[in-house]
Amino acid sequence: MSAKPTPPVIDNPWRQLRRFTDARIALGRAGVSVPTQPHLEFQLAHAQARDAVHLPLDAKGLVRRLTAGGYPSLRLRSSAPDRAHYLQRPDLGRRLDRPSRARLEQAFADDSVTFDLAFVIADGLSALAVHHHAVSFLDAITPMLRQEGWSIAPLVLVEQGRVAIGDEVAVVMRAEMVAVLIGERPGLSSPDSLGVYFTYHPHPGCSDAERNCLSNIRQQGLAYAVAAHKLHYLMSAARRRKLSGVNLKDEAETSAESPVIGTGTGNFLTEG
Repeated sequence: MSAKPTPPVIDNPWRQLRRFTDARIALGRAGVSVPTQPHLEFQLAHAQARDAVHLPLDAKGLVRRLTAGGYPSLRLRSSAPDRAHYLQRPDLGRRLDRPSRARLEQAFADDSVTFDLAFVIADGLSALAVHHHAVSFLDAITPMLRQEGWSIAPLVLVEQGRVAIGDEVAVVMRAEMVAVLIGERPGLSSPDSLGVYFTYHPHPGCSDAERNCLSNIRQQGLAYAVAAHKLHYLMSAARRRKLSGVNLKDEAETSAESPVIGTGTGNFLTEG
């Protein structure tokens, strides 16, 4: 009697965990290689990540959406003249170019005007994330702040910007805090992940240890409402304690439901 032929693709016993994550786990194997379908999916995800990095920010379209949503905005640029310089010279993305700096100073020349908070939107490494999620996140967080009487500066949109550019913007605007909404480095399952970097008393030369970060804000990640709740908690705590960063922990309670792995008593390695 002949032996049963080996199937071309051998499943991985951990495959059931794929229900809980977009990570590339338990792909199985075909001989000593990855099966064709997961390999093609990886190539597609890699291409989407590269496209997200190089996608130009639709600044005009975003300004229209912000204006329609009730967010007056000022459009500026960093010192990076183009995408190639932005990717190769991170320092250029951390400061405004001269015309933008002059425009900002002119707009906020009255030193008697101060703000509790400034929002800065920057394309970062994924303009796609900004296109998809920035306005929706603002819609989630802004009503909380307005209800409590926070003074919010006119929104600033920076092309070719990095996180630290928010420090310069906040200093010129005389804002006590700054929250930078920025496209995060694309992952192979999340080319449109939005990050929010919050800093109390921002100033040029701030280190990352002085900031708090909320990451992976998108429909398949951290929901807008949950992210807004967490940022509101951090900003309220920073206001009381006069600090942000590693000394300010996110202890916000949330009622958001999250999937629980291993609800049964069986062994997922042996269950069908």
